[in-house]
Amino acid sequence: MLSFFANIFGYLLNFLYEIFKNYGLAIILFSIIVKIILLPISIKQQKTMKKSAKLREEMNSIQDKYSNNPEKMNQEIMSLYKRENMSPFSGCLSSIVQIILLFSVFYLVRSPLTYMKKVDNEVIQNYQNEITQEGQTNTAYPEIQIIKEKGNEDERVYLNMDLLGVDLSSVPTQNLSDPRVYIIPVLYVISSFISIKMTNKMQENQTKGKDENKEEKSELDAALTVNKNMTYMMPIMSISIAIIAPLGLALYWLTNNILMIIERLILDKVMNGKEEEENV
Repeated sequence: MLSFFANIFGYLLNFLYEIFKNYGLAIILFSIIVKIILLPISIKQQKTMKKSAKLREEMNSIQDKYSNNPEKMNQEIMSLYKRENMSPFSGCLSSIVQIILLFSVFYLVRSPLTYMKKVDNEVIQNYQNEITQEGQTNTAYPEIQIIKEKGNEDERVYLNMDLLGVDLSSVPTQNLSDPRVYIIPVLYVISSFISIKMTNKMQENQTKGKDENKEEKSELDAALTVNKNMTYMMPIMSISIAIIAPLGLALYWLTNNILMIIERLILDKVMNGKEEEENV
């Protein structure tokens, strides 16, 4: 399934590359287009977060009222979701889409000749065998090595991977002596923590002003702490992948993070504005 999506994304990435003749610029524009396509999902997710925060008081009331009757409590909570036209799994779609994107783009960046350039497998295999015979094989990213070693000789396997002096075919762990390989991963980490701070701030704002007893307050604080810890784990996992993958992947994640920050700021401002108008 991931190969299927990587193949579809490859058509779009190659289309952009053929226009601009630069792999890095194509990835940045690819990220923007994907973000625009997924905008309805992002809007729905943001609305769901805000609506969930508003329903917390009612859910707390139901939990207190039927604390000795779990079956009745679950029925009332499900009725509340139904009445408010919400699903307990409404956040799952966004997570599934993000996971598919994460691994599909990894497939695409790892094997750009297959998924992007649509180079015949026999051509790739012949070059791979040739490089192996020369004793320079890289089993992790053979197609990246073909681009580096044979791109200048054969137009079919050539990609312009230079972005402002940074070679996007470079793998940080394989080029530790080159300081340029750290630029994109470091910017990605910085953008990740900015995004995390924004997310945590929104969650805290959504829970402010709620009348909670001590026990509920303690549970809420514990939930927020777990949420924060889980949120910090994502960039740590991502950077672990980014330093062992070609820089093109880190560039996609960096661009996606920047777009996500801008998107959240705009959506939050628009939705808060609508709430204020409704409350007037």
